[in-house]
Amino acid sequence: MIRLTDKYVIDESVAYIITDKSQVNDITLTKEEISYANKMFENKQEFIHINSMYKSSFIIFVNSDKDKNTRTEEIRNYASKTFAIISETRTEKLNIIDLSKDLYSLAFVEALMLSNYSFNKYFTDNKEKDSSLKEIKIVSNKLTKNDISEIESVVAGVIHARDIVNEPLSYMTAKKLSEEIEVLGKKYGFKTEILDKGKIESLKMGGLIAVNRGSVDPPTFSILKWEPEKAVNKQPIVLVGKGLVFDTGGINLKPSGSLETMKCDKSGGATVVGVICALAKAKIPLHVIGLVPATDNRPGNNAYVPEDIITMYDGTTVEISNTDAEGRLILADALSYAKKYKPELVIDLATLTGAAVVAIGESASAIFGNSPANISELKEYGFESWERLVELPLWEDYKEQLKSPVADLKNCGSRWGGAITAAKFLEHFTDYNWIHLDIAGPAFTEKKDSYRGQGGTGVGVRLLFNFLKNKTK
Repeated sequence: MIRLTDKYVIDESVAYIITDKSQVNDITLTKEEISYANKMFENKQEFIHINSMYKSSFIIFVNSDKDKNTRTEEIRNYASKTFAIISETRTEKLNIIDLSKDLYSLAFVEALMLSNYSFNKYFTDNKEKDSSLKEIKIVSNKLTKNDISEIESVVAGVIHARDIVNEPLSYMTAKKLSEEIEVLGKKYGFKTEILDKGKIESLKMGGLIAVNRGSVDPPTFSILKWEPEKAVNKQPIVLVGKGLVFDTGGINLKPSGSLETMKCDKSGGATVVGVICALAKAKIPLHVIGLVPATDNRPGNNAYVPEDIITMYDGTTVEISNTDAEGRLILADALSYAKKYKPELVIDLATLTGAAVVAIGESASAIFGNSPANISELKEYGFESWERLVELPLWEDYKEQLKSPVADLKNCGSRWGGAITAAKFLEHFTDYNWIHLDIAGPAFTEKKDSYRGQGGTGVGVRLLFNFLKNKTK
């Protein structure tokens, strides 16, 4: 879909990115169109669409008064706006000319491709929902095929993550998720190992077993291994993702209004799958392992209940105080399991708590951990990708809320500081460099949000791909 070229066809649509308004005189427009553009600039417009009989011309002005990350995000949003127009006009080809010496063209293309995503599988006539855009041509002598390959890899990873999140439980059971992972492993060249219910029980993964007890569908524990021959790291980086394919809350049933988006509770696992796909497709020379414990949480069958005491994979006993605090139980087993790899770093992702959304809203994820250098680096990449992170503390006194009179821990504390106590619970199961990302806010949108789309956003794929790619330098 993307290709590099050193020239463009004059009768095809084109998007110009400019950093100086005088550059409008250097682009291929008629005198009347240049005059129109200058009038729009006088009215403080930074996005201009000129529609002729046979093509569209877009002029995007980069305002240097704003910081670079903000400017880049505005470019992404303008790409989404461009996509909406070319979809309406059924444009098939778009040229991109970045007069800033290609500082912004890759961000523009990435957002354009992400805007091209739609989950139309269940429309009876889904062909009408398909985009008209068939080819994006970047007019550049500076960018390389590798630049394009990485963008395509990241976009593919985000799309796989979004598809996983957007699938309903009627299709995407834990078993089906593991099967999808196996298919993707064969497609991109990473290894997969799927632990079924029998193996999970034999390993005594008490958290995953307990949460699954109310379901008619068995749990799975998927292991994804990207092991390139020339990996730069001796010990792997492990990514752990919550694969709650649907969360009713269990016996502590969620109220109406909170249930309707719970297919998104597998977003952490979906992101892990997306990142591994992107790394493998781009052939990034880094040894990375993904762990995705998966089940649904329902109040049926022999569902676990408050005051139950369960024994986790590492032997820790946990008193259940709320069955809707289930994500941390399946993650805890996976975090304990990660110890077998003697990891360089473990990063877990989960739509873990509503408390994180209350604390920082829907536009950022909460970050916790015991690896300050990696946290600082991730936060920088968070601003670059606009998948921003807000660090919250892991103060020891928060662990007081997790004390149980009958077991080693209880699975949740009071309603205050809930994102922190959830992270403190997870911390108990780690003895390595560890980072926890609570992505509950930005993981799912109920209405279209620029290039992030509607439904699953695939948040974390772009962030972690850039972070991990940097580890190879």
